[in-house]
Amino acid sequence: MSLPSLVVNDGNVAVNPKQNGHAQGPSTSAVLHRSLHTAPLKVISAQGSYLTLEDGQQILDATGGAAVACIGHGDPSVKEAVMKQMDQVSYCHSLFFSSSGAENLAKLLIDSTEGVMAKAFIVSSGSEAMEAAMKLARQYYLELQPAQPDRIRFIARKESYHGNTLGALALSGHVARRKLFKPMLSENVTHVSPCNAYRGMRSGESIEAYVDRLAQELDDEFKRVGPHRVCAFVAEPVVGAALGCVPSVPGYLKAMKAICKKHGALLILDEVMCGMGRTGSIHAWQQEGITPDLQTIGKGLGGGYAPIAGVLMTQRIVDALDRGTGSFMHGHTYQGHPLACAVAFQVQTVVRDQRLVENVAAMGKLLEEGLKNKLAHHPNVGDIRGRGLFWGIEFVEDKESKKAFPADMGVEMRVHERGMQKPYNISLYPGSGSVDGLVGDHVIVAPAYNVNAQDIDLIVQRTVQVVQDIFKDGIDS
Repeated sequence: MSLPSLVVNDGNVAVNPKQNGHAQGPSTSAVLHRSLHTAPLKVISAQGSYLTLEDGQQILDATGGAAVACIGHGDPSVKEAVMKQMDQVSYCHSLFFSSSGAENLAKLLIDSTEGVMAKAFIVSSGSEAMEAAMKLARQYYLELQPAQPDRIRFIARKESYHGNTLGALALSGHVARRKLFKPMLSENVTHVSPCNAYRGMRSGESIEAYVDRLAQELDDEFKRVGPHRVCAFVAEPVVGAALGCVPSVPGYLKAMKAICKKHGALLILDEVMCGMGRTGSIHAWQQEGITPDLQTIGKGLGGGYAPIAGVLMTQRIVDALDRGTGSFMHGHTYQGHPLACAVAFQVQTVVRDQRLVENVAAMGKLLEEGLKNKLAHHPNVGDIRGRGLFWGIEFVEDKESKKAFPADMGVEMRVHERGMQKPYNISLYPGSGSVDGLVGDHVIVAPAYNVNAQDIDLIVQRTVQVVQDIFKDGIDS
C-alpha cells in the first residue's frame, strides 16, 4: 500500500504540505512529532492570544490550537489553582479515593446543565470520552430490567470525527482518517448523511423538507440494521474539524431525538469541540430545544491548561446502573486526575465569573459579520458558517458549482502556512474532507472567549488578507 507524506491533525489529513516560510528541516527531536520529515515550530512563551516562537515571531492564535485555549494563555489564576491543588494532593487512584478538584468540577458541570445531567465521568481526552460514552450506552441496556443484550450497534454520520482511538474512530465517518485502520474498526457502526446545509440541501428544498429527509434516512437505517440492536445515534451539534464548523439546521436534532425515542435508542451528542461555551451557550444543545442522554465534552473544558475531557449523563443512565450492578465497568489510571480537575474548575470559574459565554455570543456576531462582509463574495470562498466563536471558511475551485479543489493540492494547509508567515502572523486551523471525507478544504477561526471588538477586527483583517493574497498570487505559489 503506497502512503503519501502526511501531516495529521485532530480532524484532517493534509497531503504534501509546504513549509511556512520558517527554516525547518528533518526533525532531530526524540519526540515522534506529527511529521518525521519536518520539525514543528517551537513556542517559547504564550500570553493571552499570542504565541512567541524561538525566533521572536509573535503569532496571533486565532483558533486556540484546535479550539482549545478558550481563556487564552498564561492565566495566573489557573497557575494558582494548580499550586493549591498540589498542596493538597497531586494524584490519587479513583478506585479508592476522590479529591476536592474532582468533586468541585463535577458539581460545577452538573449545575451548568440546570438539572438535565446527573453525573460526570472525567477522563483525559475527547477520544477517551467517546470510548466511555459508547461503553456506558452498551452497559445501560445490559443493566435495564429486562436487559436488552442485542443492542451492540451505533449509528453515526458521514464526514464526522469523534476521536482517534479505535472505538471512536469507528464512530467517525471521516474517510481519510479511517483509511489506514479500516480493517481494524468495528463493523457494528454505520453512518448516515450529515446535516450540512451547504452541501446537502437540494435546490429549492426547504429546511423543513431537508430535516424530514434526514430523519427518514435515520429511521430507515434503524430499520435496516434492526432497531432493537442499536444503542445510540451519535452526532456533533456543530461539526468541528471534519466539516469546518457546520451547525445543525433548526429542528434537525429534535427530529433525530424523536427517531431515537421511537426505537428506544439513546442520543449521544459529541460536544468535545463545540461545547463548553464555544458556540454561545455553555452546552451547544441548550440552543437546540433538546437534551441528550449522554454528552461528551473536552477541549474548552480545561482550556489547554491540562489534558481533560468528560462524559455527562442523565439520571436515566445513572438509575439503570444503580438498580443493576451499581458501577460502570470502565476506568482509567488518570480518571478524575486532581490537578487536571482543579485546572478545569478554575477555567470554568473564569468563564462563569467573567461572563465569557455572553461575550462569545456578542463577539461571535462581530466575527460573523466581519468574515461574511469581506469574504462572502470571494470567488474561492464557497461558504462561511458557524456559531458563537466557532467559524469555518470553506474554499472552492468554482463558486457556482461548489467544485472543490483536488485533495493533493492541500489548499487548507497552504492557507494555514501563508498565515504563519510575516506579515500575517496568524494561525488558522486547517481541515480537509468537507465534501466527502477526502476532498474539500476549510479553515477554522475559533479565538479565545475573552476577545474584544478590537481583537475581532484584527483577526478578521489578517484572515481576509491571507485568503485574498494566497488566491491572488496563485494557490501553487
